[in-house]
Parts: sequence; structure tokens; C-alpha cells
Amino acid sequence: MSDKQDPMQCAIDKAREGILQGQSPFGACIVLDGKIVACCHNQVWQHNDITAHAEVLALREACKALGTIDLTGALLYSTCEPCPMCFSAIHWAKVSKIFYGASISDAQALGFNELTVSNVQMKDLGGSPVEIVPKWRREDCLRLFQEFADLQNPKIY
Repeated sequence: MSDKQDPMQCAIDKAREGILQGQSPFGACIVLDGKIVACCHNQVWQHNDITAHAEVLALREACKALGTIDLTGALLYSTCEPCPMCFSAIHWAKVSKIFYGASISDAQALGFNELTVSNVQMKDLGGSPVEIVPKWRREDCLRLFQEFADLQNPKIY
């Protein structure tokens, strides 16, 4: 991957694109064998689909592009710690490692209706082998929250 293909920057850029389209400030990028295979932003409000989180959409796109539901060896970069639904999907897809910026508590502080079950708790309780790297470019990811808040978007769920 070149610097232009930095996966967290891709996720940040996608999240920013989503914010400008009236969506929530979340983005996710999936990398396999050094190549970005999917990068998406939340589309919950766009599709009136509560499962249309960036991570789920990126998983769907990656599985479709690769023709498999087994993403062993894949890395997932997310601007925010995946929620329990997303973490479960990441586990089932056999993604090897999650890098995330902001935390669930950061999203909750912004007013999002988050379950306060961390990825570490999910991993421990479920015995998941997925590796977790928190606070990856956290400040850059928190800036997305500020950009979202500055728009005074009333659609916080």
C-alpha cells in the first residue's frame, strides 16, 4: 500500500463523505493482502436500515468483491470502536485484526445510543481470536465527531 492508500485515512475520508450526505460520522475500511477491498461510511439514515453501519457495509462489500464470507487475514480499520453487532459480524467473517480510532464511550458522549460493551469484553466473553488495536489515529477520528456536531445534525439515534 502507498501512503495514498492508507486504510484509516480512507475510512476517515469515507466518514467525512457520509457526514456531508447527512449520515453519522463513522467509516470503515477492509484490507486484505495489502490492498483495500472495501471502504464505506454509515448509511443508516439513508436507507432507514439500523444495520447499515460502516463496518457491516464494508464486510458486505468485501465478501461480495472476494466471493467469500471468509475474510481470514483481513484487517478492518474503523473510525470508531465497532458496536457489538459489528464486532459479531467481524468475528463471523474471521477478520484477523481491528484498528479503531474513537471509542464507544466517545460516540456515547456525542449522544449516540451505544451499548457499553467494549470490543475487548466481546472478545473475552466470546473467545474471539480477533486482535484489537484501539486508539489508532484517535485524534483524527475524534475530529470527525466535532465536524458532525458542528453541523448540529439532529438525527442522533
